[in-house]
Amino acid sequence: MHASPRSHSHRGRRTHWSAALTTLLLIGGLTRTVQAQGLPVPLSDPSVMRAMSAMPSLQSWTLAQQISICEIPAPPFKEQARAAEFQRRLIALGYRDARIDTEGNVIATIGDGKGPVVILAGHLDTVFPEGTDVRTTRTGDRVAGPGIGDDCRGLAVVLTLARVLKEQRVTPRGTVHLVGNVGEEGPGDLRGVRHLLTKEFPGKVNYFISVDGAGDGRIVSRAVGSHRYTVAFKGPGGHSYGAFGMANPMHAMGRAIAKIGDLRVPSNPRTTFNVGIVRGGTSVNTITPLAEMEVDMRSESPEALAAVDAQIRAAIAAGVVEELARWPNSRAAITVTYDTIGIRPTGGQSDDAPIVQTAWAAIEALGWLPSTSASSTDANLPIAMGIPAITINGGGRSTGAHGTEEAYTETPDSYKGPQLALLLIAALAGIAR
Repeated sequence: MHASPRSHSHRGRRTHWSAALTTLLLIGGLTRTVQAQGLPVPLSDPSVMRAMSAMPSLQSWTLAQQISICEIPAPPFKEQARAAEFQRRLIALGYRDARIDTEGNVIATIGDGKGPVVILAGHLDTVFPEGTDVRTTRTGDRVAGPGIGDDCRGLAVVLTLARVLKEQRVTPRGTVHLVGNVGEEGPGDLRGVRHLLTKEFPGKVNYFISVDGAGDGRIVSRAVGSHRYTVAFKGPGGHSYGAFGMANPMHAMGRAIAKIGDLRVPSNPRTTFNVGIVRGGTSVNTITPLAEMEVDMRSESPEALAAVDAQIRAAIAAGVVEELARWPNSRAAITVTYDTIGIRPTGGQSDDAPIVQTAWAAIEALGWLPSTSASSTDANLPIAMGIPAITINGGGRSTGAHGTEEAYTETPDSYKGPQLALLLIAALAGIAR
């Protein structure tokens, strides 16, 4: 998950409902009035109430799933071991049809098939390279380990929902695909979700929900797009003493990076850039023939994203020109090539969109404070394709995402993460009678 600080909390917001629904909620002795625009949240349905009531007692089980999954390595493009274990657990929970598709996604299906098709997914992959120590350490309610929140929490929520639907005999009226998908993190370029939407279920998905990380009331309803490239600077290279005076690809890259660092981008729409990795060289006394950097840029706005892309390309070209001008007697040329790491589409939905309002109502019913935000998640692709989609959190708290010191803290109401997933599935897919 790639977070953005842009969020909107609508405490006390006045909403004009196109099709208001008032449902009486009686869960855990609480009485609440819940409203949703056009999509009922069936909080009074006996099977939903039964399933909701079962989830608090499963909080420790959910955390155990989260920890044990986290200790199975899942680097980008190498999610196979974690996928196989995720499939095994779904089969053990009663999903005999659980399978791994040709892209590596794990899919289990439940429902009568007489209503909308909903995907609920957590992502299997992490940002951490092969060889990273993924063992966890626990101190009280705090568990530390790479990927423990992002997205082992989401995977644990999917498993908890899968268990409760079977044990409490809750059957969706529509079709619900419970998924552990590959390729959410940077180099994966949303390959798992792309395969689901274009190969496995093309034109058949009505709603998409990603469970990504810990937290409570945040609804990611807008997609932060990104362009990511590996930029290679190439020249003939030579000995640092004997060939001194030759234009140097490493120096050209350095000049380009300095120019990129001086770029000005808008704060609204929020637009960012970063040179995240640099590499090259063969020895301290060699003018390298190759220097590379990996560049990331992001924005909610496709226009702003295209503009910063053009700015960065211009800065790179200027860096090369400057390096060549520094060594006018050099006959060495420097060429630049771009290799695309990933292009994530932007997209947005109104806060009044039915899927957003349904999530809002469900979050309020759980006693959390809803907010909407923009981020870069698996929901980017369905949003860009016009499929109603959101990303939600899975309960608890986490810190240090994408770092080896990442940690997850269990809270007394962590079970509300799986409850939220249940309410959304019940509302969007319906409940069979």
